[in-house]
Amino acid sequence: MLDFFTIFSKGGIVLWCFQGTGVTESFTGPVNALIRSVILQERSGNNSYTHDALSLKYKLDNEFELVFVFYFLKENTILAYSSFIDDVQLHFRDRYKYMLEQKGARTLLSSCFAFEDDFKMLLCEAEESSKARGSTSMRSFNASLKSQKTVKSMIETKGGDKGKEQGGKKNKNAKKEGKAKAPASQKTVENGNQGLTQEEIIQKKREEFIRKRMWAPAENKSPKPVKEKTKGKEKRVWTLGGSSTKELDYSQCNGNGDQATGVHVLDAQADPGMQLSSMKGDLLAVDYESSEEEEEDAVEKVVVADTSKQIPKRGAYGGMFWMLKGLVGSKSLSQEDMEPVLEKMRDHLIAKNVAAEIASQLCDSVAKKLEGKVMGTFTTVASTVKGALQDSLVQILQPKRRVDILRDVLEARSQRRPFVITFCGVNGVGKSTNLAKISFWLIENGFTVLIAACDTFRAGAVEQLRTHQRRLNSLHPPQDDRGRPVVQLYEKGYGKDAAGIAMEAITYARNQDFDVVLVDTAGRMQDNTPLMTALAKLIAVNMPDLVLFVGEALVGNEAVDQLVKFNQALADHSMSDKPRLIDGIVLTKFDTIDDKVGAAISMTYITGQPIVFVGTGQTYNDLRSLNARAVVGALMKA
Repeated sequence: MLDFFTIFSKGGIVLWCFQGTGVTESFTGPVNALIRSVILQERSGNNSYTHDALSLKYKLDNEFELVFVFYFLKENTILAYSSFIDDVQLHFRDRYKYMLEQKGARTLLSSCFAFEDDFKMLLCEAEESSKARGSTSMRSFNASLKSQKTVKSMIETKGGDKGKEQGGKKNKNAKKEGKAKAPASQKTVENGNQGLTQEEIIQKKREEFIRKRMWAPAENKSPKPVKEKTKGKEKRVWTLGGSSTKELDYSQCNGNGDQATGVHVLDAQADPGMQLSSMKGDLLAVDYESSEEEEEDAVEKVVVADTSKQIPKRGAYGGMFWMLKGLVGSKSLSQEDMEPVLEKMRDHLIAKNVAAEIASQLCDSVAKKLEGKVMGTFTTVASTVKGALQDSLVQILQPKRRVDILRDVLEARSQRRPFVITFCGVNGVGKSTNLAKISFWLIENGFTVLIAACDTFRAGAVEQLRTHQRRLNSLHPPQDDRGRPVVQLYEKGYGKDAAGIAMEAITYARNQDFDVVLVDTAGRMQDNTPLMTALAKLIAVNMPDLVLFVGEALVGNEAVDQLVKFNQALADHSMSDKPRLIDGIVLTKFDTIDDKVGAAISMTYITGQPIVFVGTGQTYNDLRSLNARAVVGALMKA
C-alpha cells in the first residue's frame, strides 16, 4: 500500500497530497530535505533520494514547474511502482493542462480535490500489475532451450564449425594465390595513376626522376653559423624576495623552550627581506582574468562542435538561412535533442579535472532540469544547455552556509575560550604551509594564535612549524602588555599521542587567553585504517569548531575517493551517534592548474561543504576566498 504522494510547485505551493491509511508519521522532514539537498542544489540527476531509512522517488515537470514525490516505508516496494509516478504525471498534466497554461499553478488549489478518484484508479492498476509481475513462476527445465540440445546436435555443430573454418582457410589461401599469380600487365590503381599497368607506372616515375635531376637548380651551400658563446648560469632573482642576503638556516635557533609546557617562544627579530602587504579584513576573492566575449566564444566552440558537422553548405538553403538550422523554434526539449550537446559537455568537464562520475551526474541533472521545457523561437539547444549547466555549477560552488571565521573567533572570545581549527588531508598537499598562511591572516586581524604540532609522525614536521613561527613573529612584533609573541608553538616531540597533544594545547590556550588554536595533523592516505582511526579519535575527543580538509587542485577522480573515505572513516570511528564530519575545504596549489579547476566542483559536490580558503602561491599573502563565477568561467573556457 502506498504511504505518501504529493504534488507541489517549485514555488513551494502544495497542490495535492495523499497519505496512506494508518500512517501517523509526519512527511514534512523528508520532503524538505529533498528540496534543500537535491532540487535547490542542482543534484536532480537521479530519480531517487534516500533520507534516513526512507527512499523517495521524485519526478520533475519542467514545463509547468511541478514536482511529484512519493515513497514507501518498505524499501523493496518502491521498485514495483517504477512507472507509477510517470503515469500520475501524465494524467495530471492532461487533466489540468489548460488551467496550468492559462492561470498558473495557484488556481489548482481549489480544484485538485477531484484528482483523488483518478489517483486511486491509477494506484489500483499499479498494484495489480505489480502483483501480476510478482506471481510469474520460474520457467522449468523442460521449457527451456537448453533441454532441447542433445549430444548429437552439439557434435554436428562442432563438425560444421570445423568445416566452416577449413573452408574459410581454403578461401583465404586461394585469395593469396590469386594475388601472387596476377600478371604484371594487369591494370592497377596506385597514387592516382588510374588505368596504367605496373610497367607504365615504373616508366613514368623513372622519367619524372630524370627530369627533376636535369632541371634542378644548383643548391647554394650556406656557411656554417658561428656558435655563440654560452652564457654562464645567472643567479635567479625571486619576486618579493627582498634584499636580505643572509642564509635562512634556523636549525640553530636561539629561542628558549619550556620543556614542561611544550611551548616554544622564539626571538622575534625583524627581517627586512620580508615585505608583505596587509591582509586585514575579509580575504580577497580568487580571480580569473578572461573577458565575457572570450567565455561565450569558448563555450560555443565546445557545445556546438557536434552540431557543426550537421550544418549544410551555404548553397543548400541559400544565403544565410543555413545559420537558422540549430534553432529550436518554440518546442519542448527532449532527451534526444540534448544528448549530443551533453556528451560534448561531459567530455569537456572531464578534461578540466572534474571527476568522471561527477561530470555524468551534472549532465544528467541538467537533462532532468531541461527535459520538457519549452524554449523560445530564436534559442539554440547549445546555448540553453550551456546556460543551465553554468547556473548549476555556480549553485554548487555557492555554499549552503557561510563560514565567517573572523565573526566566529570574536564570538568564541566573548565566551572566554579559544576557537579551534583542525587541518587534515593526505600527504604532501600543503597542510602546514597553508596553516601558516591562515595564521598570518589571523594575526593581521589582531588575533593571537597557538599552533598545536600534532604531526608526530613525519620527520621535520615540528621544525617546519617552528620556522613558520619565527617568520610570523618577525613580521608582527609583540603588541600586548606582557610582550608575548602573537604566534606560539605547542609541541611535545615525535611519537606521542596526537589527540592528547591537541587536548593539552587547547587547555593551555584557554588558560593563556589565546584566540585561535590551529591543530596540524599528520598526512595520511584515505585507506590507512590505523591513521584514520587516530584522526577520528582526535576530532571526537577535542570537538574542534571547524574541521578543514586540505586538498590539491591538481587531482581529478582522486578527490572523490579521498573525501568519501575521509568522511566515511570519521563516521565509522566516531564515538557519538552524530559523528563529526568535514566542515570545509582548503584548496591548495590553485596557481598551478591554469583553467583546469574541476577539482573545486568535485570536492564541493561530494561533501556539500564550502571551499573556505584557496591557496594561490608560496608566500603568506597568497591566500584567497573562492569566487564561484570566476571558477565557473575558467571551467567553461575551451
